[in-house]
Amino acid sequence: QVQLVESGGGLVQAGGSLRLSCAASGRTFSTYAMGWFRQAPGKEREFVAAIMWSGSNTYYADSVKGRFTISRDNAKVTVYLQMNSLKPEDTAVYYCAAKSVFLGSSKAIMALRNNEADYWGQGTQVTVSS
Repeated sequence: QVQLVESGGGLVQAGGSLRLSCAASGRTFSTYAMGWFRQAPGKEREFVAAIMWSGSNTYYADSVKGRFTISRDNAKVTVYLQMNSLKPEDTAVYYCAAKSVFLGSSKAIMALRNNEADYWGQGTQVTVSS
C-alpha cells in the first residue's frame, strides 16, 4: 500500500506564491514517477507537472510552464510544487500521484500526462483571489 499526503494549499492573492508538498510512504519510491494534477470546479482533472524520482527530468503543462516548479527531496521522500505568479484560473484542488516505472520511464510519464496513476493523494485546495 502507498500513501500520499498533500499539504500547503490555501488562499493567496493573484501574483502570489504557494509551495505544495506531497509526503510519500509505504513503498520504494525510486521506482515511481511522481506527478501533480489539479481539478477546478466543473472541470476535469488535468496534468500539471511530473518528475522522475531517480532523476532530474521534469515535465510541465503549457499553462504552468515558467511559473511552477516541481522538485523532490529523496531523503524526505517528498515531492514539492512551487507555484509562483499565481492566477485566479489556478484555483483548484491539487493532487499528488505516483506511477510505477516498471514498464519504462517514458511510459510512466506518458501515463501521468494522460491522468493515469497507480496511487493518488487526497488533494489540497488552492484558491487564488483576484
